[in-house]
Amino acid sequence: MNKLRLMSIYVQIVESGSITKAADKLDVSKSVVSSALKQLENELNMSLLKRTTRKQMLTSTGERFYHQCALMLEQAESAWIEASESMNTPSGRLSVTAPHALMQSIVIPALADTFNDFSDVMLNLVSDDDHVDIIQQDIDLAIRVGASGDSNLKQRKLGQFSDVLCQSKNNEVDITSCQYVAQHWQPAQIHHRELNTEQELTFVPAHRVNTIYDAIRLIERGFGIGLVPEFLLGETMALKPVAEIEKTKPNPIYSLHPYQAHVPLTVSMAISAIEQRINTLLIDS
Repeated sequence: MNKLRLMSIYVQIVESGSITKAADKLDVSKSVVSSALKQLENELNMSLLKRTTRKQMLTSTGERFYHQCALMLEQAESAWIEASESMNTPSGRLSVTAPHALMQSIVIPALADTFNDFSDVMLNLVSDDDHVDIIQQDIDLAIRVGASGDSNLKQRKLGQFSDVLCQSKNNEVDITSCQYVAQHWQPAQIHHRELNTEQELTFVPAHRVNTIYDAIRLIERGFGIGLVPEFLLGETMALKPVAEIEKTKPNPIYSLHPYQAHVPLTVSMAISAIEQRINTLLIDS
């Protein structure tokens, strides 16, 4: 029998007043309790109790040992209760990574609405259009465009969006000759399909940026046309879709986290809030 179990039985013997009563409260046989006490005294090489057929008394050493054991059990019970309550009340650090566009328009509003009343939740947000190593960077939740091939991560599709080829509202462009503002992930040649003719147009980027917000600023100022997620169009009044061009195929949004059996409450709440925010934006966009 391990030491913590022996110490727990000893506390019950002292507080119950006898081995028999302790056995009843622990729902074990009297012999189990008696053997545990004997083992404890043998391992400590000391007498903890002075026992007669009618009563038991603590030795001076046994009394000091009892108080230490009782304190240990009290701390263990407190730790257990605290851990159990954490499953019902969100608390602790929550690290989330997402691309810039998703972080600004979806993740931050969703998390702010969800955790605003929980002061024990500490957000650690990492905006990055590249895929951050979740394990190495100690990330609790990643929101990404596209599924991951990492089988060690739990992932779920939360929604999807399309990109829209946009231009400045102040400049009418000729799409056969205008410049193209590309993001860093787009290829050297970019293809778009016309709505009516289904003809494919090919563009070679004149400008490149590494965030969607840099692309939007350049397009607004007349530097050309470029792709913008449809859910961002409502945030800028200076852009409009290029009418002749189809939207892109839908881009799936996934949540990914490293937890297997027991997902922290903060993570599950964050996923639900982000999913709801995605669905609301897509309905409104």
